[in-house]
Amino acid sequence: MRKHFLWVICALVVLSVSVIDMGFANVKSDSTKIASVKKSNSSQIVLFVHYVDDIYQSAGLGQSGLDSAVFEKAVTGYYNLKIANRLPANSSVLTIVDFNKSSTTKRMWIVDLQKRKLVLNTWVAHGQGSGADMANEFSNNEESHQSSLGFYITDDIYVGKHGRSLRLDGVDEGFNNKARERAIVLHGAEYVNKNTIDQLGRLGRSFGCPAVSTEVVEQVIETVKNKNLLFITGNDNAYTSKYLDEDQAAKFAFADSSFNLVKDALTN
Repeated sequence: MRKHFLWVICALVVLSVSVIDMGFANVKSDSTKIASVKKSNSSQIVLFVHYVDDIYQSAGLGQSGLDSAVFEKAVTGYYNLKIANRLPANSSVLTIVDFNKSSTTKRMWIVDLQKRKLVLNTWVAHGQGSGADMANEFSNNEESHQSSLGFYITDDIYVGKHGRSLRLDGVDEGFNNKARERAIVLHGAEYVNKNTIDQLGRLGRSFGCPAVSTEVVEQVIETVKNKNLLFITGNDNAYTSKYLDEDQAAKFAFADSSFNLVKDALTN
């Protein structure tokens, strides 16, 4: 009888450990992120990571080449900027540019967070001062012709030398807050296409603007205009942002109805 009782206890312990491990494994497939979630003392952050991963999986962002860590940073900034009243309540479109990737890859993603949908994945150019195929240098200075990292808020449309273009306001002090002075805007460019890649082995480059193909520029502008978020990331250890506060993002996200759907599914 005692032997049978011990076997039951052992089985229950093994089952409990397995369930816990499976729960964390479902949060993130990346081992580093699993470790960070396990170490977190905040149940809100654990749920926030679940929430971000739910969108990431539902929108098929992994299959499109977007790194999960980059997406998590972008969503964290999205909520922090809502806290700061820099984004309107109805804003749900998030654009991500990852300059850690080659210019030959489609490294711009437009995601509708509310619909959990990838709207567009396309090519985007970096500044000629930032590098050839890879962007390795970034600047907030005028005449640098380099790309600037950080969070931007999209603003109004105007017609300039590149045709219909979209103004951007950089919100990271010291990293992209001179976007207006530098005329860093989202515009179309003839050098952003497959033919240029085939001829040069890379995309053409801008003076620092995130330029897209003329074939998709209208779709991009109409989708992201009027106070939506653009996040540009790249290989620069110096970059920091007050909008990357995950604790604050997690707390604010609790007021989000779609977040609460994930919370209820996980806690019930």
